[in-house]
Amino acid sequence: MKAFSFSQAPLTPDVYRAELADPAAGGYAAFEGWVRDHNEGHAVTRLEYEAFEALANKEGERIVTEAIARFGVLRATCVHRVGSLAIGDLAVWVGVSSRHRAEAFAACRYIIDEVKQRVPIWKKEHYVNGDSGWVNCERCAHPHEH
Repeated sequence: MKAFSFSQAPLTPDVYRAELADPAAGGYAAFEGWVRDHNEGHAVTRLEYEAFEALANKEGERIVTEAIARFGVLRATCVHRVGSLAIGDLAVWVGVSSRHRAEAFAACRYIIDEVKQRVPIWKKEHYVNGDSGWVNCERCAHPHEH
């Protein structure tokens, strides 16, 4: 499995989690980002994600590699959806296996925070009133000191 990838198809966390299995791992952490029905006071009906995939894949790979080195985890991966997603759909999945839980939690948090800040991914929200608008996902992220 690649360290970072995009998918047009629904995400399959059970498959990804199985690929992170390692006999040396005693800890595992994952993050799932779901499409919610509201944002900044607007009722949302669905989302569309787009990415500059050539650059995004390189930067995503760099982020996962950084997390592995920085936190000493065994394996890590991130998969992000592109295309049209419905309310409740899984939009992004991050998983980390490590010798201990603290490193797994820290690396997982680092990956999702850095993906939101650095990877060129945009989402278009579609609202109940018929309007829509593009939101750069880095604007959605809260800066976090690592």
